[in-house]
Amino acid sequence: MAVSSIPADARVASDIYVTHPEKKLTLYFVVTGFLALLIGALIGPLQALNYAGINVYQYLPFLKSYYQGLTLHGVLNVLVFTTFFISGWLLYVPARSLNMRPNMTFSWAAYWVMLLGLIMAGAAIVTDSSTVLYTFYPPLQGHWAFYLGLALVVVGSLMTAIEVTRMWVVWKRQNPGKVTPLPAYMSLVTWLMWMLASLGVVSEVLFLLLPWSLGWVDTVDSSLARTLFWFTGHPIVYFWLLPAYVAWYGMVPRQTGGDLVSDPLTRLVFLFFLLFSTPVGFHHQFSDPGITPAWKFVHSTLTSLVAVPSLITAFTIGASLEKAGRANGGRGLFGWIPKLNWRSASFTAQVLAMFSFIFGGAGGVVNASFGLNAVIHNTAWVPGHFHLTIGSAVTLTFFGISFWLLPNLTRKKLFSNGLALASTWLWFVGMMIFSFGMHWQGILAVPRRAHISNLAANLQGAYADAAVPQFLTGLGGVILLFSVIFYFIVFFGTLLGKRVHKEEEVEIPWAATHTLPSNIRILKVMDHLFIWWAFAFFIVLAAYGPTLLDFILHPLGVPGWKLW
Repeated sequence: MAVSSIPADARVASDIYVTHPEKKLTLYFVVTGFLALLIGALIGPLQALNYAGINVYQYLPFLKSYYQGLTLHGVLNVLVFTTFFISGWLLYVPARSLNMRPNMTFSWAAYWVMLLGLIMAGAAIVTDSSTVLYTFYPPLQGHWAFYLGLALVVVGSLMTAIEVTRMWVVWKRQNPGKVTPLPAYMSLVTWLMWMLASLGVVSEVLFLLLPWSLGWVDTVDSSLARTLFWFTGHPIVYFWLLPAYVAWYGMVPRQTGGDLVSDPLTRLVFLFFLLFSTPVGFHHQFSDPGITPAWKFVHSTLTSLVAVPSLITAFTIGASLEKAGRANGGRGLFGWIPKLNWRSASFTAQVLAMFSFIFGGAGGVVNASFGLNAVIHNTAWVPGHFHLTIGSAVTLTFFGISFWLLPNLTRKKLFSNGLALASTWLWFVGMMIFSFGMHWQGILAVPRRAHISNLAANLQGAYADAAVPQFLTGLGGVILLFSVIFYFIVFFGTLLGKRVHKEEEVEIPWAATHTLPSNIRILKVMDHLFIWWAFAFFIVLAAYGPTLLDFILHPLGVPGWKLW
């Protein structure tokens, strides 16, 4: 076929994928992740209505139980959506920031490995052979394909991490003495943290869960498995959050007409997360036997240290936004806020995500506290909390990123900025109402992961005071459903649209930074990332080594259970 006979839209698409082949791969990662989110998010309101006292599951024959729906919701939203999106996002950012082309054969292999894992794990859940929830604690026993599938999703993400690291090493060799560009720096630190944090769950699956689920061994050490799970289970929160930070620092100031006030502080924030985000898992195991109170206290203290980079972020991003607002004519104490770029759906989604994270971080302090955690442990408070972090701060940011990333990858206009803004505000309002209701129910001791049929006998008794928060939880879920509908109208409208930009490329809105010459030396010190990774490794070894060694030397095996 002659080139002249190819439709204009197709020629443009072909051109951009030849020039930047990582765009097509990023688009596959992002679209796959959002398709997983679509399925999981449509199940989400069912969970909210469950806690509002409305049993919708009895009318849904394609879901065999509340717990199967909860497993689908958790795995697709928390594990699959995030990992696919991040793998595309944090491959694209360093490739463009360093102006380097990834090894496309290896990078595509990472995608197909992850997709195979998604299919395997999804089939195991849909066939009801692995209704073990996204935490998949033994002795609840799922099908081996579930564990292997999720392991492949992680392996594929690590392949992307390796490729980004390789690109950075090559760039450093080609640019001796130069400091890594900030977007690439933030991306690489995130991947280095994930390489360390993922060791726990990879070890759990390979050495404990797969041999057990395949029948090669009769029992599993549930205490060791839970400890290895939370080795990864809490730092994965920062694996979700740091890609959002990449956008908050790297793009948001520029999107409202400003710049980033401090490059060195930004790099320091990411180094803090690299050093302290992994050795914190015991604060999820305050009620678990086999771990001494002293080590639990150590992890609780290290968890508090992670609050430091978040506070620095609040200052740095807040200062950047205020500077932009005042440059746009804002006056008075808060007069700069209305002067921000609230007409942009991408900007608005990310700023609302930041606001929601204030409440999520405050709840995290409660979760990490010895005494306060005992009050809310295994109550509805816990999902209320992580719906503010992963469900709001992370997901809303990923919405905001997608509003400019999809046009950038496809050279098509955003389908409707108005609908995008509507989905953004509905998601924010719905999630705030939902999470407030869940936190309130948790304070009233309503348990998490409880089907309404199991709660019904107590709704007029022990939980009679929960009527108002139940209503709020259900209301939030309904609002979120409308947000999902609006968002995916924009999503698919953009993907399937025919309106193509005539410009060579939709600009990537990197924020400019102001770095004084006196800061160059410290920037070069912070650029020795392999040394910083080694420090992080030894901190993790010291925090986890004695307890893990004790579990390994004194195993306690239990048989598998299937309660569904």
